[in-house]
Amino acid sequence: QVQLVESGGGLVQAGGSLRLSCAASGSIRRINAMGWGRQAPGNERELVATITSGGSTNYADSVKGRFTISRDNAKNTVYLQMNTLKPEDTAVYYCYADIQISTLATLSYWGQGTRVTVSS
Repeated sequence: QVQLVESGGGLVQAGGSLRLSCAASGSIRRINAMGWGRQAPGNERELVATITSGGSTNYADSVKGRFTISRDNAKNTVYLQMNTLKPEDTAVYYCYADIQISTLATLSYWGQGTRVTVSS
């Protein structure tokens, strides 16, 4: 079994910062890509940042220059540093990971989500 557990969400004023963390645990042989998605009420889930096992990153245009994704491979943890937050960043944030659980099987897992609310 594999679990992803997020933490770090909360309420912050516009212009403020938050740091999200997500730790993977369980039957993990290797973690490939990790990332963060978000879903605002009435919207579909969107991918905001990804990072490969080698550290290459990609960001949605809406967060470039404000959000930074990083990971600690030794801790199976991915982080999302969110700066200069805007009310439109309000959403439930989910982490994901592509995890090799056996020689032949790599599966994608999502966490349970952590809520971020940005007040104007």
